[in-house]
Amino acid sequence: MYIDKNSLKVKIENQEYVNLGQYITSVEYQYNKLWGSDSGRNLAGEQSGTLLGIFPKLVVSFRKLTKSEIEILTPILDSAYQKVSYYDPNKKTTVEMDTYTGDYSYSNNTIIGNDRKNSDFQISFIAIKARS
Repeated sequence: MYIDKNSLKVKIENQEYVNLGQYITSVEYQYNKLWGSDSGRNLAGEQSGTLLGIFPKLVVSFRKLTKSEIEILTPILDSAYQKVSYYDPNKKTTVEMDTYTGDYSYSNNTIIGNDRKNSDFQISFIAIKARS
């Protein structure tokens, strides 16, 4: 959950956390269940199988950013893996999870600078391991 402006942070190896609160407009918290290959419904329609785990996915929507703000975030978004710190309502505390990101893109309809901004965009931070 996004409970305050400091409750969503991300970092890459050997760097400090970057507080995303100053850059975002919204966060969608998804808790996706991954089922084993033995899962499905029988002829009576009853579900059975093995729940392999719940894999959090945070879909982060960024506001329009300046050139210098994009330069801060791009190394994180371009990295293979990140560490995300967020408030988990199931654990009732802030937790860290290792993630990878999906693709992202943004567009410019003018020259971007420190006083001009690009379009807003979003990216997904997806858990590598199931939530414990």
